[in-house]
Amino acid sequence: MGAVHIRGVSKSYPIYARPADRLKELLTWNRRSYHQDFWALRDVSLEIAKGSTFGLVGENGSGKSTLLQLIAGILKPTRGSLQVEGRVSALLELGSGFNGEFSGRENVFLNGAILGLSNKEIERLYPAIESFAEIGDFIRQPVKTYSSGMMVRLAFAVAINLDPDILLVDEALAVGDIYFRQRCMRKIHELHRRGVTIIFVSHSAVDIKSLAQEVVWLEHGRMVEQGDPDRVVTKYLAAMVSKDDRYRKQQAADAEVKQQSPTAAVVAPEIVERIPNIDFRYGNRAAEVIGIAVLNEQGEELALLPQAATIVVRISLRANAEVAMPIVGFLIRNHLGIELAGTNTALEEVELPAFSPGDVYTIDFHLKLPELYPAHFSFTPAIATGTLEAFDMCDWVDNAISLQAEKGRAVYGYLHFPCHVYVNAITPARVRAGGGQP
Repeated sequence: MGAVHIRGVSKSYPIYARPADRLKELLTWNRRSYHQDFWALRDVSLEIAKGSTFGLVGENGSGKSTLLQLIAGILKPTRGSLQVEGRVSALLELGSGFNGEFSGRENVFLNGAILGLSNKEIERLYPAIESFAEIGDFIRQPVKTYSSGMMVRLAFAVAINLDPDILLVDEALAVGDIYFRQRCMRKIHELHRRGVTIIFVSHSAVDIKSLAQEVVWLEHGRMVEQGDPDRVVTKYLAAMVSKDDRYRKQQAADAEVKQQSPTAAVVAPEIVERIPNIDFRYGNRAAEVIGIAVLNEQGEELALLPQAATIVVRISLRANAEVAMPIVGFLIRNHLGIELAGTNTALEEVELPAFSPGDVYTIDFHLKLPELYPAHFSFTPAIATGTLEAFDMCDWVDNAISLQAEKGRAVYGYLHFPCHVYVNAITPARVRAGGGQP
Protein backbone atom coordinates (compact mmCIF):
# COMPACT_ATOMS: atom_id res chain seq x y z
CA MET A 1 0.00 0.00 0.00
CA GLY A 2 1.40 3.38 -0.99
CA ALA A 3 1.79 6.42 1.23
CA VAL A 4 2.72 8.91 -1.51
CA HIS A 5 1.62 8.70 -5.16
CA ILE A 6 3.37 11.09 -7.55
CA ARG A 7 2.36 10.91 -11.21
CA GLY A 8 4.05 13.06 -13.85
CA VAL A 9 4.59 15.99 -11.49
CA SER A 10 6.28 19.14 -12.79
CA LYS A 11 6.78 22.45 -11.02
CA SER A 12 7.70 25.75 -12.68
CA TYR A 13 8.36 29.25 -11.37
CA PRO A 14 8.03 32.44 -13.43
CA ILE A 15 11.31 34.37 -13.65
CA TYR A 16 11.06 38.10 -14.42
CA ALA A 17 13.98 40.16 -15.70
CA ARG A 18 12.65 43.26 -13.89
CA PRO A 19 10.06 43.74 -11.12
CA ALA A 20 8.01 45.98 -13.46
CA ASP A 21 7.55 43.06 -15.87
CA ARG A 22 5.38 41.28 -13.31
CA LEU A 23 2.98 44.21 -13.21
CA LYS A 24 3.00 44.53 -17.01
CA GLU A 25 2.01 40.91 -17.35
CA LEU A 26 -0.90 41.38 -14.94
CA LEU A 27 -2.18 44.44 -16.79
CA THR A 28 -1.68 43.16 -20.35
CA TRP A 29 -5.05 42.38 -21.95
CA ASN A 30 -3.62 40.16 -24.68
CA ARG A 31 -1.97 37.92 -22.08
CA ARG A 32 1.49 38.71 -23.34
CA SER A 33 4.15 36.90 -21.34
CA TYR A 34 6.94 38.91 -19.75
CA HIS A 35 8.55 36.00 -17.92
CA GLN A 36 10.56 32.86 -18.50
CA ASP A 37 9.56 29.55 -16.92
CA PHE A 38 12.08 27.90 -14.63
CA TRP A 39 11.23 24.22 -14.23
CA ALA A 40 12.34 23.05 -10.79
CA LEU A 41 10.83 19.61 -11.43
CA ARG A 42 9.99 17.88 -14.70
CA ASP A 43 7.78 14.81 -15.09
CA VAL A 44 8.60 13.08 -11.78
CA SER A 45 6.67 9.87 -11.05
CA LEU A 46 7.15 7.98 -7.78
CA GLU A 47 5.33 5.48 -5.61
CA ILE A 48 6.56 5.59 -2.02
CA ALA A 49 5.42 2.61 0.00
CA LYS A 50 3.80 3.00 3.39
CA GLY A 51 6.29 2.47 6.22
CA SER A 52 9.36 2.79 3.98
CA THR A 53 12.37 5.07 4.40
CA PHE A 54 13.03 6.95 1.17
CA GLY A 55 16.08 9.09 0.38
CA LEU A 56 16.62 11.92 -2.11
CA VAL A 57 20.08 12.86 -3.39
CA GLY A 58 21.28 15.44 -5.87
CA GLU A 59 23.18 18.69 -6.19
CA ASN A 60 21.88 21.94 -4.75
CA GLY A 61 19.14 23.19 -7.06
CA SER A 62 18.23 19.73 -8.37
CA GLY A 63 14.64 19.91 -7.07
CA LYS A 64 14.86 17.87 -3.87
CA SER A 65 13.43 20.54 -1.54
CA THR A 66 10.75 21.44 -4.09
CA LEU A 67 9.60 17.82 -4.15
CA LEU A 68 9.39 17.71 -0.34
CA GLN A 69 7.40 20.95 -0.31
CA LEU A 70 4.97 19.49 -2.83
CA ILE A 71 4.50 16.38 -0.68
CA ALA A 72 4.02 18.59 2.40
CA GLY A 73 1.32 20.56 0.59
CA ILE A 74 3.22 23.85 0.80
CA LEU A 75 3.37 24.03 -3.01
CA LYS A 76 1.00 22.87 -5.73
CA PRO A 77 2.30 21.11 -8.86
CA THR A 78 2.16 22.96 -12.16
CA ARG A 79 1.41 19.70 -13.94
CA GLY A 80 0.64 16.16 -12.86
CA SER A 81 -1.02 14.80 -9.74
CA LEU A 82 0.13 14.10 -6.21
CA GLN A 83 -1.72 12.14 -3.53
CA VAL A 84 -0.59 11.75 0.08
CA GLU A 85 -2.13 9.20 2.47
CA GLY A 86 -1.97 10.23 6.13
CA ARG A 87 -0.80 13.07 8.36
CA VAL A 88 2.41 14.75 7.19
CA SER A 89 4.94 16.27 9.59
CA ALA A 90 7.73 18.23 7.94
CA LEU A 91 11.17 19.42 9.06
CA LEU A 92 12.15 21.55 6.09
CA GLU A 93 13.94 24.90 6.11
CA LEU A 94 15.33 25.87 9.50
CA GLY A 95 12.59 27.54 11.53
CA SER A 96 9.92 27.14 8.86
CA GLY A 97 6.47 26.98 10.44
CA PHE A 98 7.61 28.88 13.54
CA ASN A 99 6.48 32.37 14.49
CA GLY A 100 9.52 34.23 15.82
CA GLU A 101 7.46 36.33 18.22
CA PHE A 102 5.85 33.29 19.87
CA SER A 103 7.56 31.19 22.53
CA GLY A 104 8.69 27.65 21.82
CA ARG A 105 5.70 26.28 23.76
CA GLU A 106 3.25 28.46 21.81
CA ASN A 107 4.80 27.31 18.53
CA VAL A 108 4.35 23.68 19.57
CA PHE A 109 0.61 24.27 20.00
CA LEU A 110 0.46 26.27 16.76
CA ASN A 111 2.10 23.46 14.76
CA GLY A 112 -0.12 20.87 16.37
CA ALA A 113 -3.24 22.85 15.51
CA ILE A 114 -2.10 23.19 11.87
CA LEU A 115 -1.81 19.39 11.74
CA GLY A 116 -5.37 19.06 13.06
CA LEU A 117 -4.63 18.07 16.66
CA SER A 118 -6.80 19.29 19.50
CA ASN A 119 -5.38 21.19 22.48
CA LYS A 120 -5.97 18.11 24.62
CA GLU A 121 -3.94 15.93 22.25
CA ILE A 122 -1.10 18.47 22.12
CA GLU A 123 -1.09 18.74 25.94
CA ARG A 124 -0.63 14.95 26.05
CA LEU A 125 2.28 15.07 23.61
CA TYR A 126 3.93 18.24 24.96
CA PRO A 127 6.06 16.62 27.76
CA ALA A 128 7.71 14.30 25.19
CA ILE A 129 8.42 17.25 22.89
CA GLU A 130 9.93 19.36 25.69
CA SER A 131 12.03 16.43 26.92
CA PHE A 132 13.40 15.59 23.47
CA ALA A 133 14.22 19.21 22.57
CA GLU A 134 16.35 19.71 25.72
CA ILE A 135 16.42 23.51 25.45
CA GLY A 136 15.44 24.13 29.09
CA ASP A 137 13.70 27.39 30.00
CA PHE A 138 14.23 28.71 26.47
CA ILE A 139 11.07 26.85 25.47
CA ARG A 140 9.18 29.68 27.18
CA GLN A 141 11.17 32.38 25.36
CA PRO A 142 10.44 33.85 21.88
CA VAL A 143 11.79 31.64 19.10
CA LYS A 144 13.57 34.66 17.55
CA THR A 145 16.06 34.46 20.45
CA TYR A 146 17.05 30.87 19.62
CA SER A 147 20.35 29.78 18.10
CA SER A 148 20.21 27.64 14.95
CA GLY A 149 20.98 24.55 17.06
CA MET A 150 18.14 25.26 19.48
CA MET A 151 15.80 25.93 16.57
CA VAL A 152 16.49 22.58 14.93
CA ARG A 153 16.18 20.77 18.28
CA LEU A 154 12.69 22.14 18.84
CA ALA A 155 11.65 21.69 15.19
CA PHE A 156 12.75 18.04 15.16
CA ALA A 157 11.14 17.35 18.54
CA VAL A 158 7.83 18.76 17.24
CA ALA A 159 8.03 16.93 13.89
CA ILE A 160 8.63 13.47 15.35
CA ASN A 161 6.32 13.65 18.36
CA LEU A 162 3.09 14.89 16.74
CA ASP A 163 2.16 11.34 15.68
CA PRO A 164 2.94 11.71 11.94
CA ASP A 165 2.15 9.06 9.35
CA ILE A 166 4.72 10.61 7.02
CA LEU A 167 7.86 12.46 8.18
CA LEU A 168 9.74 14.77 5.79
CA VAL A 169 13.30 15.83 6.69
CA ASP A 170 15.31 18.23 4.51
CA GLU A 171 19.00 18.25 5.55
CA ALA A 172 17.98 19.81 8.88
CA LEU A 173 20.19 17.54 10.98
CA ALA A 174 23.33 19.04 9.44
CA VAL A 175 22.90 21.93 11.89
CA GLY A 176 22.74 19.78 15.02
CA ASP A 177 25.64 18.71 17.21
CA ILE A 178 26.91 15.10 17.27
CA TYR A 179 25.00 14.20 20.44
CA PHE A 180 21.70 15.46 19.05
CA ARG A 181 22.29 13.90 15.61
CA GLN A 182 22.78 10.50 17.21
CA ARG A 183 19.53 10.87 19.18
CA CYS A 184 17.73 11.91 16.00
CA MET A 185 19.07 8.92 14.08
CA ARG A 186 17.90 6.54 16.81
CA LYS A 187 14.49 8.21 16.78
CA ILE A 188 14.23 7.91 12.99
CA HIS A 189 14.98 4.17 13.25
CA GLU A 190 12.33 3.91 15.98
CA LEU A 191 9.75 5.70 13.81
CA HIS A 192 10.57 3.37 10.93
CA ARG A 193 9.94 0.34 13.16
CA ARG A 194 6.59 1.87 14.12
CA GLY A 195 5.60 2.03 10.45
CA VAL A 196 6.07 5.77 9.84
CA THR A 197 6.95 6.64 6.23
CA ILE A 198 10.15 8.72 6.19
CA ILE A 199 11.27 10.81 3.20
CA PHE A 200 14.52 12.68 3.68
CA VAL A 201 17.12 14.72 1.83
CA SER A 202 20.78 14.45 2.80
CA HIS A 203 24.19 15.18 1.31
CA SER A 204 25.68 12.55 3.64
CA ALA A 205 26.27 9.29 1.78
CA VAL A 206 26.61 7.47 5.12
CA ASP A 207 23.19 8.69 6.31
CA ILE A 208 21.53 7.77 3.01
CA LYS A 209 23.05 4.28 2.94
CA SER A 210 22.33 3.52 6.60
CA LEU A 211 18.74 4.84 6.68
CA ALA A 212 17.16 4.62 3.24
CA GLN A 213 15.63 1.51 1.70
CA GLU A 214 15.27 3.21 -1.67
CA VAL A 215 16.87 6.32 -3.16
CA VAL A 216 16.10 8.69 -6.03
CA TRP A 217 18.80 10.83 -7.64
CA LEU A 218 17.51 14.12 -9.04
CA GLU A 219 19.42 16.31 -11.49
CA HIS A 220 18.05 19.56 -12.96
CA GLY A 221 14.58 18.56 -11.78
CA ARG A 222 14.58 15.18 -13.52
CA MET A 223 14.94 11.67 -12.12
CA VAL A 224 18.30 10.18 -13.12
CA GLU A 225 18.29 6.96 -11.12
CA GLN A 226 16.06 5.13 -8.64
CA GLY A 227 16.66 2.01 -6.60
CA ASP A 228 19.10 0.44 -4.14
CA PRO A 229 20.88 3.08 -1.99
CA ASP A 230 24.37 1.63 -2.44
CA ARG A 231 24.07 1.54 -6.25
CA VAL A 232 22.39 4.93 -6.67
CA VAL A 233 24.65 6.79 -4.22
CA THR A 234 27.79 5.28 -5.76
CA LYS A 235 26.72 6.43 -9.24
CA TYR A 236 25.81 9.87 -7.93
CA LEU A 237 29.17 10.32 -6.19
CA ALA A 238 30.97 9.10 -9.32
CA ALA A 239 29.13 11.70 -11.38
CA MET A 240 30.09 14.43 -8.91
CA VAL A 241 33.75 13.38 -9.05
CA SER A 242 33.64 13.34 -12.86
CA LYS A 243 32.12 16.81 -12.87
CA ASP A 244 34.88 18.05 -10.59
CA ASP A 245 37.44 16.38 -12.87
CA ARG A 246 36.08 18.25 -15.89
CA TYR A 247 36.17 21.54 -13.98
CA ARG A 248 39.76 21.06 -12.92
CA LYS A 249 40.83 19.94 -16.39
CA GLN A 250 39.36 23.11 -17.81
CA GLN A 251 41.29 25.12 -15.23
CA ALA A 252 44.47 23.28 -16.13
CA ALA A 253 43.84 23.84 -19.84
CA ASP A 254 43.54 27.57 -19.23
CA ALA A 255 46.80 27.66 -17.29
CA GLU A 256 50.31 27.24 -18.62
CA VAL A 257 51.41 23.58 -18.32
CA LYS A 258 55.03 22.80 -17.81
CA GLN A 259 56.13 19.96 -20.07
CA GLN A 260 58.35 17.24 -18.64
CA SER A 261 60.85 15.30 -20.71
CA PRO A 262 60.11 11.57 -21.02
CA THR A 263 62.12 9.18 -18.86
CA ALA A 264 62.45 5.40 -18.68
CA ALA A 265 59.48 3.68 -17.06
CA VAL A 266 59.69 2.63 -13.40
CA VAL A 267 58.62 -0.96 -12.66
CA ALA A 268 58.06 -2.26 -9.10
CA PRO A 269 59.65 -5.60 -8.12
CA GLU A 270 56.39 -6.84 -6.53
CA ILE A 271 53.29 -6.55 -8.73
CA VAL A 272 49.74 -7.76 -8.12
CA GLU A 273 47.81 -8.21 -11.36
CA ARG A 274 44.45 -9.48 -10.15
CA ILE A 275 41.28 -7.62 -9.20
CA PRO A 276 38.86 -10.26 -7.79
CA ASN A 277 35.72 -8.13 -8.13
CA ILE A 278 34.54 -4.85 -9.71
CA ASP A 279 31.13 -3.57 -8.57
CA PHE A 280 31.66 -0.15 -10.12
CA ARG A 281 34.62 1.68 -11.59
CA TYR A 282 35.22 5.28 -12.59
CA GLY A 283 38.00 7.83 -13.12
CA ASN A 284 39.95 9.46 -15.95
CA ARG A 285 42.40 6.50 -16.14
CA ALA A 286 45.51 8.67 -16.19
CA ALA A 287 46.64 5.89 -13.86
CA GLU A 288 44.75 2.68 -13.08
CA VAL A 289 44.67 -0.01 -10.44
CA ILE A 290 45.91 -3.31 -11.93
CA GLY A 291 45.69 -5.45 -8.79
CA ILE A 292 44.94 -5.69 -5.08
CA ALA A 293 45.71 -8.32 -2.44
CA VAL A 294 45.37 -8.61 1.33
CA LEU A 295 48.39 -10.36 2.88
CA ASN A 296 49.79 -11.32 6.25
CA GLU A 297 53.13 -9.97 7.49
CA GLN A 298 54.93 -12.83 5.74
CA GLY A 299 53.49 -11.79 2.36
CA GLU A 300 51.01 -14.68 2.10
CA GLU A 301 47.53 -14.01 0.75
CA LEU A 302 44.81 -14.22 3.38
CA ALA A 303 41.59 -16.23 3.03
CA LEU A 304 40.16 -14.73 6.26
CA LEU A 305 40.78 -11.44 8.04
CA PRO A 306 42.56 -12.19 11.32
CA GLN A 307 41.45 -10.67 14.61
CA ALA A 308 43.70 -8.01 16.18
CA ALA A 309 46.58 -8.73 13.78
CA THR A 310 48.71 -6.81 11.30
CA ILE A 311 47.77 -7.16 7.63
CA VAL A 312 49.22 -5.73 4.42
CA VAL A 313 46.93 -4.20 1.79
CA ARG A 314 48.93 -4.31 -1.45
CA ILE A 315 47.82 -2.18 -4.40
CA SER A 316 49.56 -2.23 -7.78
CA LEU A 317 48.93 0.46 -10.40
CA ARG A 318 50.07 1.55 -13.83
CA ALA A 319 50.41 5.13 -15.11
CA ASN A 320 49.00 5.79 -18.57
CA ALA A 321 49.77 9.52 -18.55
CA GLU A 322 51.61 12.09 -16.47
CA VAL A 323 50.35 12.05 -12.87
CA ALA A 324 51.96 15.00 -11.11
CA MET A 325 50.80 14.47 -7.52
CA PRO A 326 49.65 10.87 -7.09
CA ILE A 327 47.64 9.74 -4.06
CA VAL A 328 46.98 6.02 -3.55
CA GLY A 329 44.61 4.68 -0.93
CA PHE A 330 41.74 2.36 -0.08
CA LEU A 331 38.40 2.30 1.72
CA ILE A 332 37.03 -0.50 3.92
CA ARG A 333 33.29 -1.18 4.03
CA ASN A 334 31.44 -3.61 6.28
CA HIS A 335 28.77 -6.14 5.27
CA LEU A 336 26.10 -3.40 5.29
CA GLY A 337 28.03 -1.23 2.85
CA ILE A 338 28.86 1.31 5.56
CA GLU A 339 32.24 2.97 5.12
CA LEU A 340 34.15 1.79 8.17
CA ALA A 341 37.64 3.17 7.61
CA GLY A 342 40.13 4.21 4.99
CA THR A 343 43.48 5.81 4.41
CA ASN A 344 45.83 6.96 1.66
CA THR A 345 49.43 7.99 1.09
CA ALA A 346 48.70 11.71 1.54
CA LEU A 347 46.84 11.11 4.81
CA GLU A 348 49.77 9.02 6.06
CA GLU A 349 52.16 11.81 4.93
CA VAL A 350 53.93 9.66 2.34
CA GLU A 351 54.84 11.75 -0.71
CA LEU A 352 54.89 9.73 -3.93
CA PRO A 353 57.02 10.77 -6.92
CA ALA A 354 55.32 12.00 -10.08
CA PHE A 355 54.24 9.12 -12.33
CA SER A 356 55.20 8.99 -16.01
CA PRO A 357 53.44 6.91 -18.70
CA GLY A 358 54.39 3.24 -18.33
CA ASP A 359 55.41 3.45 -14.66
CA VAL A 360 54.20 0.53 -12.51
CA TYR A 361 54.15 1.00 -8.73
CA THR A 362 53.11 -1.24 -5.85
CA ILE A 363 52.08 0.39 -2.58
CA ASP A 364 51.93 -1.65 0.65
CA PHE A 365 49.78 -0.44 3.53
CA HIS A 366 50.60 -2.13 6.85
CA LEU A 367 47.75 -1.77 9.32
CA LYS A 368 46.87 -3.30 12.68
CA LEU A 369 43.32 -4.58 12.67
CA PRO A 370 41.11 -4.32 15.75
CA GLU A 371 38.81 -7.16 16.76
CA LEU A 372 36.06 -7.18 14.11
CA TYR A 373 32.50 -8.39 14.04
CA PRO A 374 32.68 -11.69 12.07
CA ALA A 375 31.19 -10.43 8.80
CA HIS A 376 32.46 -9.67 5.29
CA PHE A 377 34.63 -6.59 4.77
CA SER A 378 35.39 -5.18 1.32
CA PHE A 379 38.40 -3.14 0.17
CA THR A 380 38.03 -0.40 -2.46
CA PRO A 381 41.37 0.79 -3.92
CA ALA A 382 41.76 4.15 -5.63
CA ILE A 383 44.35 6.47 -7.15
CA ALA A 384 43.96 10.21 -7.61
CA THR A 385 46.16 13.19 -8.37
CA GLY A 386 46.25 16.42 -6.39
CA THR A 387 45.85 17.07 -2.69
CA LEU A 388 43.43 15.85 -0.02
CA GLU A 389 41.42 19.05 -0.47
CA ALA A 390 41.44 19.15 -4.29
CA PHE A 391 42.07 16.12 -6.47
CA ASP A 392 41.15 14.44 -9.77
CA MET A 393 40.09 10.78 -9.55
CA CYS A 394 42.18 8.57 -11.83
CA ASP A 395 40.72 5.18 -10.92
CA TRP A 396 38.26 3.97 -8.29
CA VAL A 397 37.41 0.24 -8.09
CA ASP A 398 34.39 -0.35 -5.89
CA ASN A 399 34.60 -3.41 -3.58
CA ALA A 400 37.58 -4.92 -5.42
CA ILE A 401 38.18 -7.63 -2.83
CA SER A 402 36.09 -8.98 0.05
CA LEU A 403 37.17 -11.11 3.00
CA GLN A 404 35.29 -12.70 5.88
CA ALA A 405 36.61 -11.85 9.35
CA GLU A 406 37.60 -14.75 11.58
CA LYS A 407 35.29 -15.54 14.46
CA GLY A 408 36.83 -14.50 17.77
CA ARG A 409 35.49 -13.12 21.02
CA ALA A 410 32.07 -11.50 21.18
CA VAL A 411 32.18 -8.09 19.47
CA TYR A 412 29.50 -5.50 20.21
CA GLY A 413 28.85 -3.20 17.27
CA TYR A 414 31.22 -3.45 14.30
CA LEU A 415 34.58 -3.57 16.08
CA HIS A 416 36.24 -3.73 19.50
CA PHE A 417 38.84 -1.09 20.36
CA PRO A 418 41.94 -2.19 22.29
CA CYS A 419 41.13 -1.46 25.91
CA HIS A 420 42.96 -1.64 29.25
CA VAL A 421 40.83 -1.75 32.39
CA TYR A 422 42.18 -0.56 35.73
CA VAL A 423 40.23 -1.05 38.96
CA ASN A 424 40.91 1.66 41.52
CA ALA A 425 39.88 0.85 45.11
CA ILE A 426 39.84 3.19 48.11
CA THR A 427 40.48 1.46 51.40
CA PRO A 428 37.72 2.33 53.88
CA ALA A 429 38.91 4.51 56.75
CA ARG A 430 37.71 1.96 59.27
CA VAL A 431 40.17 -0.70 58.08
CA ARG A 432 42.86 -1.04 60.71
CA ALA A 433 46.52 -0.87 59.85
CA GLY A 434 46.94 -4.52 60.80
CA GLY A 435 44.20 -5.69 58.42
CA GLY A 436 40.76 -7.07 59.25
CA GLN A 437 37.24 -6.33 58.23
CA PRO A 438 35.65 -2.90 58.61
